Amino acid sequence: MQWNKKIRTPVVIVIPVALTILCAIFLFWFYTDTMADIESAATQALAVNKAPLYQIKHGPIKVKGLYLTAYSAGNPEKMEEIVKLVGDTELNSIVIDIKDYSGNILYDSKVPLAKELDLKDVRNKDLPALLRLLHRHNIYSIARVSVFQDPQLAEKKQEWALKAKTGGLWRDKKGLAWVDPANKNVWQYVVSIAKEAAHTGFDEINFDYIRFPTDGNLQNIAFTNKEKKYEVIANFFKYVAAALAEEPVYISADLFGLTTEKTDGDDMNIGQRLADAVKYFDYVCPMVYPSHYPPNYIGFRNPADHPYEVVYQAVRSGVAQAQNARAKIRPWIQDFNIGAIYGGDKIRAQINAADSAGADGWVLWNAANRYSDEGLLGNH
Repeated sequence: MQWNKKIRTPVVIVIPVALTILCAIFLFWFYTDTMADIESAATQALAVNKAPLYQIKHGPIKVKGLYLTAYSAGNPEKMEEIVKLVGDTELNSIVIDIKDYSGNILYDSKVPLAKELDLKDVRNKDLPALLRLLHRHNIYSIARVSVFQDPQLAEKKQEWALKAKTGGLWRDKKGLAWVDPANKNVWQYVVSIAKEAAHTGFDEINFDYIRFPTDGNLQNIAFTNKEKKYEVIANFFKYVAAALAEEPVYISADLFGLTTEKTDGDDMNIGQRLADAVKYFDYVCPMVYPSHYPPNYIGFRNPADHPYEVVYQAVRSGVAQAQNARAKIRPWIQDFNIGAIYGGDKIRAQINAADSAGADGWVLWNAANRYSDEGLLGNH
């Protein structure tokens, strides 16, 4: 059979063109479908990376932790020492300052107000890398945020600060200005920092200085709040809980140790009531340092000499108030020499007392970050 010369050329051209179009359609479909799979996988990976390690794999843990300043956490040699200590002992968690009593934000924050007012003093130059290190060693990470003691913000945004009746900013006995606990702009700023910490990869956000001032000329404060102090603070608790409800972190609140003893609505004139805090946080952390209790507390002339009894009494009272509430009680315990020498025996006594009283973990406090394995069980 011979080809018709009149139609051979179009046929020869059409068949390759058709095959080329079919191949292009197939490749386009394959590429689009593959990219959709990649995008979906990336989205899932991002969600996993943003969520706390323990919430995904373990759920809540019983924290056995210690506190670090941002300076310590940003020091590679110090972190090597601390990671080894955690690995060798029962410790499993670290609390790290990201905004301390000075008001400085201690990492490279992208929060607009922090950038606008230059509120940063970067001590952790690569916070994501630090968190990856902790999670690689299965260390639960807690970001500590100082709230209303914030002299940096108070000085630079004076309309948000507590004022003195005699004029100007009010200052405590150290000369530090405070932001106004009733100012909703302050609340929003604090939450923006907490959300950034959550997205960076912290497992928990811990709020401290959530109170009105305790020292200085308190009579000279020109308060703006119409509500009682405890109502202001309780409303802040509620606001934080709602604002962070969808974030992949747990939240905790530090309170004075004596709040566990107050069951009659007494806010000690600073706005803190344990009964309010346990409604809104996952953990409430009373600072039950035996050296901070007054002479003759539960009959002891020097409570610091009786760590088991003091911590047991304080924590047991707190646990009783938290029954049927959202929060669990996790105390801060003393690892410093005030009132008595706190070696391994006194540290262990506090841990045993907290456990016996029903606490859900504990955190060691040493402002200088000098820790050892004294009083701690080994990691079996």
